[in-house]
Amino acid sequence: MSASTTSPASSTVALPKTGITVPIAARKLMLLVALTAVAAPLAAARWGSGSWPEALTVSLKGPLTTANNWIIDNRDSHWAFLYFFGHISNAIISAVRGVYVVLLALGWAGVTAGASLLAWRLAGVRAAVTALASFAVCGALGMWVPTMRTLALMIVAVAASVAVGALLGLAAGLSDRTFRVLRPVLDTMQALPAFAYLLPVVLVFGIGVAPAVLATVVYAAPPMARLTALGLRGTDKGVLEAVDSLGATARQRLLTARLPMARRELLLGVNQSIMMALSMAVIASVIGADGLGDRVYQALSTVDVGAALTAGIPIVLLAIVLDRTTSGRGPRLWAGVPQGDGGTPGRRLGEGGHNRPRSRTRTATTWAVAAAAVVALGRLAGTSWPDGWTVAIAAPVNRAKDWMVDHLYSGIPGIGGSADWAAHYTGWILDPLRNGLQALPWWGTIAIVAALAWLIGTWRTTLTAVLSLAAIGVLGRWDPAMDTLSQVLAAVAVTLVLGFAVAVAAARSPRVDRLLRPVLDVFQTMPQFVYLIPVVALFGVGRAPAAAAAVVYALPAVVRIVSQGLRRVNPGALESARSLGATGGQQLRQVQFPLARPELLLAVNQAVVLVLSVVIIGALVGGGALGYEVVFGLAQGDLATGLVAGTAIACLGLMLDRVTQPVKAKAKEA
Repeated sequence: MSASTTSPASSTVALPKTGITVPIAARKLMLLVALTAVAAPLAAARWGSGSWPEALTVSLKGPLTTANNWIIDNRDSHWAFLYFFGHISNAIISAVRGVYVVLLALGWAGVTAGASLLAWRLAGVRAAVTALASFAVCGALGMWVPTMRTLALMIVAVAASVAVGALLGLAAGLSDRTFRVLRPVLDTMQALPAFAYLLPVVLVFGIGVAPAVLATVVYAAPPMARLTALGLRGTDKGVLEAVDSLGATARQRLLTARLPMARRELLLGVNQSIMMALSMAVIASVIGADGLGDRVYQALSTVDVGAALTAGIPIVLLAIVLDRTTSGRGPRLWAGVPQGDGGTPGRRLGEGGHNRPRSRTRTATTWAVAAAAVVALGRLAGTSWPDGWTVAIAAPVNRAKDWMVDHLYSGIPGIGGSADWAAHYTGWILDPLRNGLQALPWWGTIAIVAALAWLIGTWRTTLTAVLSLAAIGVLGRWDPAMDTLSQVLAAVAVTLVLGFAVAVAAARSPRVDRLLRPVLDVFQTMPQFVYLIPVVALFGVGRAPAAAAAVVYALPAVVRIVSQGLRRVNPGALESARSLGATGGQQLRQVQFPLARPELLLAVNQAVVLVLSVVIIGALVGGGALGYEVVFGLAQGDLATGLVAGTAIACLGLMLDRVTQPVKAKAKEA
């Protein structure tokens, strides 16, 4: 392989005068070792070699407590709350209430028929059948009213998220300076787990629907912003030059070229915002958001698996319907549309397209008739789902859970039960890993993070990772952060082992891939909150169930990314390996894994980010560490504790993201 095609970490350079080639990775390590050898003794002599030195910490408890008390004292009297935040809260509540009233007015039959027609129009017949069956199941489980409450909150939150994200993405896509400013902000927002968004909005807006919607918007807007900017910045330059040559203004260039050619990214951004908004809408039940999430949260507090599953199934079905409807929009839009340069869907400039345009009047009339039929159907069928058409599954599910607990939790002959597995996992893996990280010298931890970040990235990513880790120490949250880090690392290791094994089987067998696809779809669309219920029933309360929920949540993404990477390996390379007598294992280790290295690194990065998000929520079931401090601050209204812990979580997430996200170094850095 030529030097021009090798990754920066594996490239070689010639040392001056000697002509000896040394890998860039080795050069980086030697430089870091030299810097550490010089700086470590000085740091140890000045501040010691234990945990993060107290002299380098900054306490924010005083200023944050003062701010917390001021907000509480002035929430009902200050003009900012009365005439600004108050109007925002009232507008959100009115919008959600208005959507909910419309949904109730349509009735169960009208909503079901309308959702099916919309899915059919946007994504095809299969999506329509899925929507019809899903809403019918929601009603049959007796969850129709909570589903409508969640759907009303979702509609308002997604509309606001898409609008805010699109505006930010538009600014970042059209301006390099804005892109450079927004990129670290979006990175931090996406690295921050959902739970950490709740405390600031609760402090300002109190408990209820308004803070739930605002937290959802803040959490779901970054994917839309990032993908919008990506689509606009990736517009083919030749097309833009052609538009400019025709005398188009900046506005015409945006509307006729850049936005149409970024349609794929825009639709993907809408899809991702919807999925993240649904996940956050469920988590926001902690701060008073009514609907399905509240039912799950109440069931979690009593470990009622039957009630949790009754509310969890509609959440999954609602996520599947929204995902199928929005993800299927692209192919329907691009069907029959000529392909632009580089395979980007879009009509060529100056051409009207090959499809005969449908009459706008006819289309509008058809949809007006359909809407009237939906409204009439809803009026005739009634508002709520008929009571005689419901099925109670909570009791049989709880009996099945009790049987599983009796036979799995207490012990299985020869291998022990889930309680023993949780104890062994905690005692043999989590505790030693946590103790080792906390006992490691603080400067040694920084050196390890710097080495990992620099080996796969640039000096900028290394600096970001080191500063993020140092910020945790400065905030005084070093030991809790190491506890959280130990849980993340242990869960990521289990996730990668299981994920790679399953992905290899899926990549090699089309039958296994077909069997896994619906299972992965369900697990990827299920919100994080739902995973906590069954693991608590099987493993009890502690760090082990939080890790188990994190593994199950992150596993589908790892399996999908790795299997896709292995399937995309050049068939010619595999054929060459087989012609040389390579076995299946040799082909996997020496051909597929090296050629799929970008996908494998992406899988590691996604595993880390997803595991961290669930480990933080795992504080609700005894996960402890930083997540517990966020939960405690949220429950007590303690801004100092919750916000400092949330900031530490953001820094930890940013550090882990930089350490596991490869960035191609520039040639001059070699």
